[in-house]
Amino acid sequence: MNRTAVLVVMSALALTGCGGGGTPDADQVSPSAAATAAPKAGLQTFYSQKLDWRECNGAFECATLEVPLDYSDPTGRTIEVSVIKDPANKKKIGSLAINPGGPGGSGIEYALYNNQSFSRTVRNSYDIVGFDPRGVGESTPVDCLDDKSLDAYVAVDPDPDTPAEEKAYVDTGVQMARGCAAQKDGISAHVSTVEAARDMDVLRAALGEDQLDYFGASYGTQLGSTYAELYPDRVGRFVLDGAIAPGLSVLDSNLAQAKGFEVALRSYVGHCVDEGSCFLGDSVDEGVERVQKLMADIDAKPLPAGNRELTAGNALYGLITPLYVESYWPYLTDALQAALKGDGSQLMSLSDNYAGRDPEGGYLNNTMEANWAVNCLDDPSGFSPEEVRKQLPAFEKAAPTFGAALAWMLNGCAAEKFKATEPEPEIDAEGSNPIVVIGTTRDPATPYAWAEKLAEALDSGVLVSRDGDGHTGYMQGNGCVDDAVDAYLVDGKVPDDGLEC
Repeated sequence: MNRTAVLVVMSALALTGCGGGGTPDADQVSPSAAATAAPKAGLQTFYSQKLDWRECNGAFECATLEVPLDYSDPTGRTIEVSVIKDPANKKKIGSLAINPGGPGGSGIEYALYNNQSFSRTVRNSYDIVGFDPRGVGESTPVDCLDDKSLDAYVAVDPDPDTPAEEKAYVDTGVQMARGCAAQKDGISAHVSTVEAARDMDVLRAALGEDQLDYFGASYGTQLGSTYAELYPDRVGRFVLDGAIAPGLSVLDSNLAQAKGFEVALRSYVGHCVDEGSCFLGDSVDEGVERVQKLMADIDAKPLPAGNRELTAGNALYGLITPLYVESYWPYLTDALQAALKGDGSQLMSLSDNYAGRDPEGGYLNNTMEANWAVNCLDDPSGFSPEEVRKQLPAFEKAAPTFGAALAWMLNGCAAEKFKATEPEPEIDAEGSNPIVVIGTTRDPATPYAWAEKLAEALDSGVLVSRDGDGHTGYMQGNGCVDDAVDAYLVDGKVPDDGLEC
């Protein structure tokens, strides 16, 4: 669930308008020979390609990057990576590649709303370059389930407590795995983070940059740290926000996220109580218990949600989605109040936003399928139902509301084993330029301790801490963080390691 992509898909709720400025460059400088030199001779064709920019989405520009499906066989089949650029508003100092997380989040959508995600100072100085990683969105996509099966995957009870519910849960995972494995072009076996990071270096060359400037959020920090390990000499100004610690096991990751969402829920309820006359109760404990009872009631009897039915699975996604961003808490309040009155439509809308589903039917993107495929290729370990049940007491003790659901997610990759063509490397990025790592103290999806661990692991890591709620730290209302990031990206001023905001 470490996905900033939720911020993108919730744009219909909270964002208005698009960024954009400038016109296609008429006098682009030819890239240097060093910028386009391939690390291996067999890749030179890819590193020498030029992007054919065309106007799209108003003032934006779009292009397609060609990369090998399998970097160990560069003469084999190729795939496409879709790229979008919002040209710098004023004097350009370079290109800033961005990734919103996921895995499965669309960098295209992230760039379309970059005026909400990046300061005017940064947008004035950089071409903002978004890309859909391989397997995602407008790039060559993974496609594992039809819409009906994907609805079932999202709706299934995340905390099965009967044999029938357990079978339904396991079966949806099996269907996802088999669907991905059956995709005839083999893309699902080639969407690892390492391969996506290698695509980023081809993109850097196509942009004509000797070094890559990059902003990655959530899973985008894993993508960025992997790139830095593979190409430390190509690291320009890197910001990794909402960091994922290197080397996490799926068990440690899920347990930490369960705790993180529990903290976020208690923060939300605490804010409600502090405001007075909280609809959930007079104390944090009472309010959290009220939410837990509502989830249990929905599990026992799904709620009507327009012409659909809000199940326990939909309700879970509807609950966690606004916990990612403090400013979205009012949406959660409205949704919970409606659900307590028997109307599940608003929680369903939040669930649809998380899953990339069109409320009128069908899916707007493949974020759920790509999320599964990337995660299970990077770490194919999966727990059997028997092994999950052994973990339940520890998860439920650590996170009474979310623990069981996060424990059952350990089963996610158990059905089908994919093997990445190249294993994930150990991360230290020795010899790279400074890499700024941002952690938020009450981040529900990427706990603050992960940022500490990533900054410590990186040879040149610089930790910036935000004391606050919600996922990620930049452009979340903290001027100290925003100023530090802007000064680094635009002026190259490295923040003090350990800066607390």
